[in-house]
Amino acid sequence: MEGSFFLFTALVVAMALAIFLSLPVVLNRRAMGGRTLVLLNAGAIGILAFLLADIFSDVAPLLASASTAYLTDPALDLVFLGGLALAFGLLMFAEGRPNDRLRAPAGTEVSESAWRLSFIIALGIGFQNLTEGLVFGASWAAGQVGLVGVVFVGFFLQNITEGFPIVSPLLGRVEAPARWRRLTGLFLIGGIPTILGGFIGFRFSPVPLLIFFDALAMGAILYVLLPMLRGALRSQATPEATRYRARLVYWGILVGFLVGFLVNAL
Repeated sequence: MEGSFFLFTALVVAMALAIFLSLPVVLNRRAMGGRTLVLLNAGAIGILAFLLADIFSDVAPLLASASTAYLTDPALDLVFLGGLALAFGLLMFAEGRPNDRLRAPAGTEVSESAWRLSFIIALGIGFQNLTEGLVFGASWAAGQVGLVGVVFVGFFLQNITEGFPIVSPLLGRVEAPARWRRLTGLFLIGGIPTILGGFIGFRFSPVPLLIFFDALAMGAILYVLLPMLRGALRSQATPEATRYRARLVYWGILVGFLVGFLVNAL
């Protein structure tokens, strides 16, 4: 039993830390031109859009009523809507508060608004990874060996892609070694909840809890998608440059969504 629990711990930690595998790629500034940065930012939006769809596909069957597949359980609907509104509202309130400590000093490489956006993205991904850990822990506790293998591989690969959305607001602008501590913190916010969820799911994983944390993740991701799109599609010096950038963004979003889908399908 002790060996089995050690293996469970090792696997859930590996899932959580997989998010760090994307860090060297997204911070390799010198290998990135302007078009590459635009495409990577757009790809991050596509990945977030896929995560939004993927989370809802997990929630929808849980919301279904036991009596019929065409109706949902009103109590669980309230849990879902409450979690969604709570995450969205809290992030809107937090970002709208004036805070002198969050103002960027003159000459800094990255504005604090970009760091704050990265933090919100990491928070949303953290909520999503919490539910992934719950699913993994519950599958392990139930002794579903085949399902455990599929869940582990799927979540491990998906977590690798989740580093891109977190760093997307900072791409091409992070060089100072001192920034690595902040970036590590953001990646831990996104990844460590997998471990927490794994141990909770190992003991118990009630449906309302799964729905609530999935709803929190969806609310947070919804909140950050609009500013990311607005930044990606901002006007350029000429109409031609604006149209060219928009085409890059469209392709990047499509590719990011497809990458998320294909990784999830493996």
